[in-house]
Amino acid sequence: MIRPLGLLLCLAACAPHSITPTSDGPFVVVLGTGQDGGYPQAATPPGAAWNGPQRTAASLGIVDPASGQRWLIEATPDFREQLHQLDLAAPSAGVPGLDGIFLTHAHVGHYAGLIHLGREIIGARDVPVYAMPRMAQFLTTNGPWSQLVQLNNIQLRPLTDGTPVRLNARITVTPITVPHRDEFSETVGFIISGPASSVLFLPDIDKWEKWDERGTRIEEVIARVDVAYIDGTFYADGEVPGRAMSEIPHPFMAETMQRIRDPALRAKTRFIHLNRTNPAAFTNSAEHRAVTAAGFHVARMLERVPL
Repeated sequence: MIRPLGLLLCLAACAPHSITPTSDGPFVVVLGTGQDGGYPQAATPPGAAWNGPQRTAASLGIVDPASGQRWLIEATPDFREQLHQLDLAAPSAGVPGLDGIFLTHAHVGHYAGLIHLGREIIGARDVPVYAMPRMAQFLTTNGPWSQLVQLNNIQLRPLTDGTPVRLNARITVTPITVPHRDEFSETVGFIISGPASSVLFLPDIDKWEKWDERGTRIEEVIARVDVAYIDGTFYADGEVPGRAMSEIPHPFMAETMQRIRDPALRAKTRFIHLNRTNPAAFTNSAEHRAVTAAGFHVARMLERVPL
């Protein structure tokens, strides 16, 4: 069961004070903060994890109230619950009421929710799915995803690194490629830009140093936006018992906090894509207090950032 958490508005507390929301202004809403498997993950024994707040996989909604348009960033395994939360935040007359879905990469927590668009469930018609070339090829040539294409449940739209996609007169989304475990597709983050501000969504990346080697520094990217949702999968090394963390090379939150020194950049940064083992996901933990004391934030379910 996904517990109702209420509609937390992230305006004065979380977004830069220079951003002034308007009643019909576009906004981003957080629809999930967890790693691919959410929290608690499958096979978690009965107990406290099932009785407290639960986390769906990392996802954002983009809403333009003036036009009534809505988009999803990611089609996670929690698509059903996240579409419901989007319906509550920004009701739509249509089903599924999506003007498009943007995918970051082909790891299951980021595209598996597309199954809900198929004829076995919604039977959607021509929902635009924005994907990079290898991601689009993966969906086209592998079942059951290929059936979504063949039956016109989804309509693939191409993405190009660094090239903005104009959603309407007020909003653009720009993909930026990042190094990650690209077994089946390339990996991108997105910069979502509106008339008042811009938001970075970067839930998955290998160590920051790999991006440095490509000539891009995370500090420079955060400086370009007003709010940055970045990879917070793990807090520190040794967090996953019995498994070499080098096999899953995300930047540790502790590393990111040590690296990003500028207070202005820290204030923009919200950690997202939190693994079930990450203690910073729990507001009563010492690690969560360390994050906030250092001037960073942990993404909250249903917080909004005006665009």
